[in-house]
This record gives sequence, structure tokens and C-alpha cells, in this order.
Amino acid sequence: MNENASFNSEQFKAITRDGWNKAASGWDRYTPQIHQWLTNATELMLDMAKVEPGFRVLDVAAGAGDQTLSAARRAGETGYVLATDISAEILKLAADNAHKAGLKSVATKVADAEALGLPAADFDAAICRLGLMFCPDPVKALQEMHHALKPGACACVMVFSQPEKNPCVGIVQQTALKYAGLPPPDPYQPGGLFSLGKPGHLDHLFVNAGFGNVSSKIISAPFSLPSASAYLAFIQNSASPVLQILSKLSETERACAWKEMEEKLGAFQTANDWQGPNELVLVAGEATKHISATGN
Repeated sequence: MNENASFNSEQFKAITRDGWNKAASGWDRYTPQIHQWLTNATELMLDMAKVEPGFRVLDVAAGAGDQTLSAARRAGETGYVLATDISAEILKLAADNAHKAGLKSVATKVADAEALGLPAADFDAAICRLGLMFCPDPVKALQEMHHALKPGACACVMVFSQPEKNPCVGIVQQTALKYAGLPPPDPYQPGGLFSLGKPGHLDHLFVNAGFGNVSSKIISAPFSLPSASAYLAFIQNSASPVLQILSKLSETERACAWKEMEEKLGAFQTANDWQGPNELVLVAGEATKHISATGN
């Protein structure tokens, strides 16, 4: 999104909400693959948020809840996890997945990350996995997390790093934009996949939101699948931002776009499988003092 007067954040959120409502079932269907892809990064995120047994954990932009379940297992039977998301449809799946897993300590709340509406100092830890970058105002979302945390509690956020470190996502996005006749946007524009990936940027936002003892780590997280076509099937069923770009094209134009993507993604095929490079940034901070969140 452009950082100018023409950018309407509420309209952007409405489009995002609608897109994830439509993509919810597809994203959930690929939970096993997503879990395998992000297991190590998720465990590191929980470590950096210092999640322990008995903790009350806030999961912002929880999606279908894969990391919610991981947090609930770590918090244990005496713990509690609140999963929030702007999409009601995908959050229903998170609740259903928790129920199927026998995790009774998980609750859900449909809420904008920038206006969670939660009591102050109520949680022992907060996490956000691959969601904060979609917020038009990530500082406001971080302030909401800070507001909900007890003094001394930690939050950890996971986002994509720089575009060149995540070439598969870039190939798909750039090809979709080309066929849609749209110019390549600034990769770091608010609300985009890479908006928080610039080195040191998310650390700076944590500080602006009132967090102290801010630290960050970079982790490689290749996406392993049988083939490039398998990766595209995942994108076609679950990647809401890309589907939004292609939604106004004809069936023939979309088919051509998918074909070109598959050809380019074939560069990452190995002798045994397909390995899509991804690099993630994890930033954590401590709620050192109470601040008033804008949405409360």
C-alpha cells in the first residue's frame, strides 16, 4: 500500500478480511505442510516469547491455529491461549483444530490486530506468526500486544525477511502482478509480505511500541515439497494476497500466469524434491512498562 492520503487502511483491512475468509479452508487443508515448514521457527518463536507451563498466551493473527496448538501444548493444561484474527472463517477452523486436538485451554476472538480490545496486563506472553506484516500500522498492533502483556512479559513476532532471501514468494507475486498489468510495488510498503523484512526495521518498531530488551534472530526455513507444481497448488488454495491479484484476470490469463510461475519455480527442484528457500526474522521484546494502546 502507498503511504499517502489515498491509502485507506480500513478498506485495505476489509479486502484482507474478505480474502482470508475465502482462503481459510485452503490454508487449513495445508496445515500438515505448513507445520513441517515452520516447526523449527515456531519453536524458536515460543522460546523467544518465553512461553512456559501455566502461561496465559496471546496469539495475534492466529489463522487456522497451527502455532496456537503448539503454544497451548507448551502452556499445558494449566495454561490458556487466546487466538485472535481478523477473519472469522479462519478462526473457526482454529477453534475446531484445537477441539480435535483435545486442547481445552484454547479460546478464540475475532479481532483486528490493531484494536484487540483486551484488558491491560492480562497475558504472560504474546506471539504473532507471519501476520504482523499485513497490518497497515504494525506499531499500533505491537502497542496492542504490549497493552495486553504483564510487565516483564515477552512478545515475539515472526515475519518474512528481505525479498531476495525469499525468491519463491517473489516469483509468484511478481508474475501475478505482471499478468494483472500492475507495476511492481515497493517491497517494503505497509501491508505487504515483505513490509517488515528490512534489516533492523522490526526491532525499531518494537522499541517505538514501548518494548525493552529487544532482540532478533534470522532463521532459514526452506519449504520442502515434492515439486514446484505442489507449491503452486498450495498457493492456489491458500495464498490470499496472490489470489486477490489474479482474481480479475480471465481463466486463460490465470492459466498462463500459473504456467510461467511453475517454470520459474522449477529452478529449485532437486534430485529428490523441491526446496523453496525462505528466510524469516524473529523479533522479541519485553513489556517493560504499561502504555495505553490506541484501540483501548
